[in-house]
Amino acid sequence: MYKKKECVVMLLAGGQGSRLYALTKKTAKPSVSYGGKYRIIDFPLSNCTNSGLDTVGVLTQYQPLYLNDYVGTGLPWDLDRTFGGVKILPPYQRQDGSDWYKGTANAIWQNMEFINQYDADLVLVLSGDHIYKMDYAKMIDYHKKTGADCTIAVIDVPIEEASRFGIMSTNPDGSIYKFTEKPKNPDSTKASMGIYVFNKKKLEEYLKADSLDPESSNDFGKNVIPAMLNAGEKMFSYSFEGYWKDVGTISSLWEANMDLLGEKPELVLDDESWRIYSRQSASAPQYVGEMGQVINSTMTAGCEIFGTVKNSVLGQNVTIGAGAIVENSVIMDNVTVGAGARVNYSILDSGVKVGCGARIGIDGSPESIAVIGADVTLPDGETVEAGSMISE
Repeated sequence: MYKKKECVVMLLAGGQGSRLYALTKKTAKPSVSYGGKYRIIDFPLSNCTNSGLDTVGVLTQYQPLYLNDYVGTGLPWDLDRTFGGVKILPPYQRQDGSDWYKGTANAIWQNMEFINQYDADLVLVLSGDHIYKMDYAKMIDYHKKTGADCTIAVIDVPIEEASRFGIMSTNPDGSIYKFTEKPKNPDSTKASMGIYVFNKKKLEEYLKADSLDPESSNDFGKNVIPAMLNAGEKMFSYSFEGYWKDVGTISSLWEANMDLLGEKPELVLDDESWRIYSRQSASAPQYVGEMGQVINSTMTAGCEIFGTVKNSVLGQNVTIGAGAIVENSVIMDNVTVGAGARVNYSILDSGVKVGCGARIGIDGSPESIAVIGADVTLPDGETVEAGSMISE
């Protein structure tokens, strides 16, 4: 038995991310690149560090190899601890057999032993596919003050978008009396962020019951939260005000990157008071050639620009050839765009090579982003239409 920890964090990072198509063919969604030098999982891990939470279980399943390697011992996030720290929790062989995680609730249930070894009073459950900065310690304090069995973080969304989310209906004191998953006619604009604080004993009780229900899809939003509400458990909403983006689709991932641009970006990543840590490797300085232009864009270490880059986010070691024009695009690490090529409204994954004079997404828009998957090579003069997906 380890020494006691008040709160253990369980970070759900095993999702396939099928709506990201080519970007998640070879890797799990939480390890997709963001903002030039980050991975999506950097945000919840950094939030944990900044919130003073040092015991984190990362639950992996789909294409976990890169994610496991990226998280490693947790050193970049100051989570390399002898007692606590970050631990990778894949599905594993048990005495009574082995099983894939069937849903978010089942993934936690299969790892109750990890939680119990720290004798935790509270469990914070997080998703690994959101971009935001949040002080979890404040949410935990709120949970304790209200005496709740479960506290759910919510963010106010426009009423016309509410049907895309799990919606909480609350009393004036913040207590939840109704939860509806993606309602056709929402009566509230409080959307669940997929961030939960549970009293550990209550969580274990409901996860056990859920695991014994053959009709359950073993999901927090569809099964566990409704079951707790129906049983009259004390449940409260915790309102979050700030930047939060679910980057589960191509358009939302593109939008989140574009939110970093402009004179007043919606999300500021160089804030020393709430740092976002990453496992960024050291690289060469940036270089902009005599004919190169970089307009309203961000670029990371090792970039060489001989053409024009406008309204775009560039990762490490990106080369833009002479006469090439890249606009309104997200270019990930180690990409080469050949001389005279045109790239517009596109996401190019790491290792992509664009031939000279190629045309990608020229007639695109925020609703029709062209995506080129990792390590794809496009021949000279190739044309890729707006909204196309190429993975190999």
